[in-house]
Parts: sequence; structure tokens; C-alpha cells
Amino acid sequence: MQKQQTAGHLIVECLIEQGVEIAFGVPGESFLAVLDGFHAYDDRIRFIVNRQEGGAAFMADAHGRLTGRPGICFVTRGPGATNASIGVHNAFQDSTPLVLFVGDVGSDFRDREAFQEVDYGSFFGPSTKGFAKRVERIDDASRIPEYIARAFSTAMNGRPGPVVLVLPEDMLRSTTAARPLGRVEAVQPWSDPGSLRTLRELLMKAQRPFVIAGGSGWTTQSAQALQRFAENWKLPVGNAFRFQDTFDNHHPLYAGDVGIAINPKLAARITDSDLIIAIGPRLGEMTTGGYTLLEAPKAKQTLVHIHASAEELNRVYQADLAINAGMSAAARSLEVLSAPPEVPWEEWTFAAHADYLANLVPQPLPGLPADMPRGAVDLAEVVALLQKHLPHDAAITNGAGNFASWVHRFFRYHGLAKGHKTQLAPTSGAMGYGVPAGIAANLTTGRIAFTIAGDGDFLMNGQELATASQHGGKSIIVLLNNGMFGTIRMHQEREYPNKVSGTALRNPDFCALARAYGYAAEKVTATSQFEGALLRALEADIGTLIEIPLDAEIISTRGTLSSITKAAQARPSP
Repeated sequence: MQKQQTAGHLIVECLIEQGVEIAFGVPGESFLAVLDGFHAYDDRIRFIVNRQEGGAAFMADAHGRLTGRPGICFVTRGPGATNASIGVHNAFQDSTPLVLFVGDVGSDFRDREAFQEVDYGSFFGPSTKGFAKRVERIDDASRIPEYIARAFSTAMNGRPGPVVLVLPEDMLRSTTAARPLGRVEAVQPWSDPGSLRTLRELLMKAQRPFVIAGGSGWTTQSAQALQRFAENWKLPVGNAFRFQDTFDNHHPLYAGDVGIAINPKLAARITDSDLIIAIGPRLGEMTTGGYTLLEAPKAKQTLVHIHASAEELNRVYQADLAINAGMSAAARSLEVLSAPPEVPWEEWTFAAHADYLANLVPQPLPGLPADMPRGAVDLAEVVALLQKHLPHDAAITNGAGNFASWVHRFFRYHGLAKGHKTQLAPTSGAMGYGVPAGIAANLTTGRIAFTIAGDGDFLMNGQELATASQHGGKSIIVLLNNGMFGTIRMHQEREYPNKVSGTALRNPDFCALARAYGYAAEKVTATSQFEGALLRALEADIGTLIEIPLDAEIISTRGTLSSITKAAQARPSP
């Protein structure tokens, strides 16, 4: 007779069978049986106790991006699940594999609006078009292996994304003789030979082709294959919004990132291209410049769209050639696509890279003193020092805000082709992502994790520094403190100049706060102070927060707040 065990223990066994070594979450009485399972198997799997479910879900998202397998998050019913929803939405928009387990009310209380009860199918379900790929409730303990294997398969296959599994409290306490199913691997759809022939024909006719690479599902091997494809055909490559590590930024074929605050010359080049080959990105609003660089639903450029999900192809853009293929399969097919000895766009490619290099040179910001062209602390120089001292495999994380633009523009990400994913950033624009993502990156990989944050962004999930201190994780955080929600203030000045409302912030002493959580901390008020602070942070045994007070004028890499206000005031009245 098979050994009986509680369903809570079986869930943990199933996770171990799927290769899970670390899970994140906030405890709740609704899944005590699972917590007991983590205790029973604590030599094989770690449960990281977070301070808020949103931080836990962001950590699971970061884990999923780094490993390519679902990040795991456990939360309790009602408030726990709704707090975690920000991470689920982010994982959906970023196509990150994630499984959220929600402890729920017992089956005998269901549908009575019991304590903290929520209809998770309605809240997270596919009908929301923005949360989970699949939501399922496990009512029979003997079917736990089936549900978990399906959750992993759903999260990884096609367009990766989040899955929600609901766990009734009474089911978790029941016993079963069921055993875990084997490890699930992602299925790779392959490019069909006919489409590859058509793609080669399109390339042979092109004069100004351009590759946009990004999205999820990339591995070191597929990134290397993409690089060989680009080299064989001498193609310029841009990376999609916040997937800037898909193609190595140091490569002579790299043309820049295609996202918010895009290099104007790169935007013009994409518009002027006669063939766009989009490999992996879903071509969302940010990558397409609000659907202007490529006009929807039919771009004026010839469009080849390669994506792992058949449902994503021709959903927004009617492609001239749509290829349903996983990134590993697509890149391996493309690297063997025979190229001619010479191509007519070689000068076009070199010019694209030259434009990228020129964009790395910062310009004085209008309205600032001549002796201080970019502020008391020169953020472009700060990024240069990060480039100099951070190891090549460091994970660079951020949340949402104008503060991220300095890293996006000036930092040259080392690509996946060099062996590591190095950028973790939310395409959903979720504030508060960077701090927990950096901690998760360090806990997951042991690598150096660097986070850039704004003051508003940091306070969304700064409590997770306590999680880092408790579990031996550390990160280096540069916090740019300008006393406001900077991005919104910038838009406010553009639309309603000199009418400040709802964007000013009164902040705590960030250094004292970081020390209270167990981090080292120091304040930098001059560019000359930063390098020493960074070197001390790299040598420290604990995490470090470096606060940089920032004048409100320093609002973007290209302009000041007052220049935006003046431009708005100069516009003709409607």
C-alpha cells in the first residue's frame, strides 16, 4: 500500500520534483499544511518569508526571468491574493513563467462570502486579459500532481506567463497516496522550412533591414545563435523595451534599445526601415512608440514577426510573415540561414551602431549652470562608474520612474550570449519592482545585484530589505531622491504647467531606514564621492543603500523640468 501523506506535504514534494529550490511568500493560516511541508523538506527547498505579498510576487517574477522556469509564490486568501496581483499582472505583461498558490477558504464555507473569500477565477482568470493564463482550484488531493504539472506546462509553453492554483484549506489537510509527476519541460514550436525560405527571400530584397529582439524564452544558446544570425547577415539589432540584455550592447551590430526615451536617430531608422524582423517581442505599446514606429494594424515596413505563441501572432499587427517558433528553435533556424557574400545594407548597419555610441555621450541639460551641466551629482558619470566596477554578470534591476532612464540610456548591458541574464525590469511599468527583484536575483544566483530606485519607487517595497537581511540576501541600491513622483510630475508640467498637485513627497531619512532594516547606508552629494561608496558596497558583507539627493530639475537624461514647463507654456492655447 502506498504511503499516505497530507496534501500540503505532497505540494512541496511536487515542487521539488519540478526542480524548485526556492519559493517566496507571506504565510497565512489557510495554507499551514504547506508550511509544514516546507519544514519537512527544508534541506531541499527554501521558503523565503516576505514582508508583503506584492514583494513576494515580484521576487517570484524575477526568479522566473532568471531561470526560465516558473517562479513560485505562496499567499493567503483575499488580501494576500489581491496584494500579489501586481506581480501576476507584471508577469503577464512581461511573459514571465510564474505559479501563484493561494490558500483559500475550506470547501464547506465556499460561496458564502466567508472570511476573505474571493472568486479567483473572476479576479485572475483569462477573461481579465491581463492577469493569469489559467486559474484552477484543487478540490481533490489525489489530483495535486496533475494540477501542478499542468501549471508548470502552462506557465512555460507558448507565450510564458502566470498561473494561479487555489488551495482550499480542508483539502490541504486531507491525506493522499498520490505521488509527484516527473519534471515538465517547455515545448519548443519550430519554424517551418517554407517560412524560412520566405524570410530569406525578403532579406535578399531588402535595402534597410532591422532586427528587434526581446521577449522571454531566451537562453544563452539561443542568444548566441541570434548573434551568429546577425553576424552572418550583418544586420543591425535593437532590443525591445526592458529586454536590453537580449543582444549584447557591446557588440558592433548593436543599434540601441527600442523603448521609452528612444534615441531619436534610432526611431527614425526604424521608421525608414524596409524590413523589420521582430524576434520574440509581442510588439507592445512601449516597443513601438505608441504604435507609431510600426503603425497598427499594418506597418508600412515589411514585417516578419516570430513569436512562441500562435495566439500572439497577427493579434495586433498583421505581419507579412508570421512564424510560430520558440526562441531556441527560431534562433537555431536563423543562424543556419545562408547569407550572400555581401549585403547592400552594411553601411546602414555601421551607421546604426555609430548612432548608438553617439547616444552614450551625455549632453548638458538646458537651464543648468555652465559649471554644473548635469547637476551636483552627474548621473551619467555615476552610470559610467557602475559600468567600470560592476562585474559582467551583475543583475541590474529597476522599478518604474524617470530615474531608470539613466541606466537604460547609458549602461551597456552584457547580453545573454555571455552566459547570464543581466536586466530585470518591468515592462508593465510597475513601481516597486526593483528592490525585491534585486534581492531575489542575489538569493537565486548568488551574483551581485544592483538596483536603481527613485524615492517613490523605493517606498513601494522597501520593506523587503528586512527579507534580505533575514535570509542572507544582499543588493546594492542607488536611491535617487528628488522628493516627488518624478515621472508624473514631468507629465504634469507638460500638460498643466506650474500646477503641482499630488506629486510632491515628504520622505523619511532613507539611510536611517535602510540601517534599521539591516543594510549599510550612506549619502552621496557630489560625483566625486560615488566611486568610493560603490567600492565599499561591493566589498560589504551586507546589502548597501546609497542615497543621492537630486534636484527636481534633473528630470530626464535630455531635459530639465523647467525646460518642459517652458515648452508647455509656449504651446498655442487650444
